[in-house]
Amino acid sequence: MIAEGKRPELEHPFKGNMDVVALEELILARGAQNIPVVFVTITNNSGGGQPVSLANLRAVRAVCDKYDLPLFLDGCRFAENAWFIHEREEGQQDRSIVDIVRDIGALADGMTMSAKKDGMANIGGWLAMNDDALAVQCRNMLILTEGFPTYGGLAGRDLEAIAQGLAEVVDPNYLRYRIRSTAYLADALSAAGVPVVRPAGGHAVYLDARSLLSHIPPLQYPGQALATALYLQGGIRGCEIGTVMFGRQPDGSEIPAAMDLVRLAIPRRTYTQSHIDYVIEVVTWVAERASELKGMRIVDEPPALRHFTARFGPL
Repeated sequence: MIAEGKRPELEHPFKGNMDVVALEELILARGAQNIPVVFVTITNNSGGGQPVSLANLRAVRAVCDKYDLPLFLDGCRFAENAWFIHEREEGQQDRSIVDIVRDIGALADGMTMSAKKDGMANIGGWLAMNDDALAVQCRNMLILTEGFPTYGGLAGRDLEAIAQGLAEVVDPNYLRYRIRSTAYLADALSAAGVPVVRPAGGHAVYLDARSLLSHIPPLQYPGQALATALYLQGGIRGCEIGTVMFGRQPDGSEIPAAMDLVRLAIPRRTYTQSHIDYVIEVVTWVAERASELKGMRIVDEPPALRHFTARFGPL
């Protein structure tokens, strides 16, 4: 991620962009033969739901071509990313969302997708790729780990829901409403003095827990402390994206993540304005008492992906 993406307070149109110079340096340091794939997430969920520009995707594609590496997209929020390109990137304002999406897809060798995001479905997703031989390998791995492709799978109703969702999610009227609804929450919290990642992302508002709880060291997990307080005080369920998620190193040591955030993801077509106003009230109430919050400690954690199932206790 570019340096601007690691500064929550900074306004920048495409803070989700990949640092192309750092990407090439990493390839040279590790050796292209040791890197199976380059992944770009659109929008950048761990970086505050920030979009990636079409120009940046083209630059990443050029580096991948230079070193003969495949480029895959985590495309869960491809439509929201396309909307930001339409609104913010020079030369894209007069193009349709569908055409922008096609340009994004044409740059990739494959993609992963959870259809519960921009597929607007309740279940499902896919793994797509251009390489037929690689697709056969993936299918064989599926047989070993999950079962034959025809064993179960999605019901016809779910497949139809995904198809309908993909048609509706690229509607400019829907995307305008979706992005503005998220910005409403971010703008209200900013006006109340709550530090959030700026500008607002598409699917969520990210609270800057490290700034709000500056008295809690990163290794005492300020993001987890804030997420816990929001749930206890108002039933607001958020997700820590910070040192719990990224702090542990391969050797078992721990270092602070670049940021300590709390993600408040907003379900599509679910909440009314009164729901969001309630979230604003709870977050503001907790923020006014931020100095009273204490750090957290990990009571139990798995060997990998600890942020999903770790258990915490107060310090």
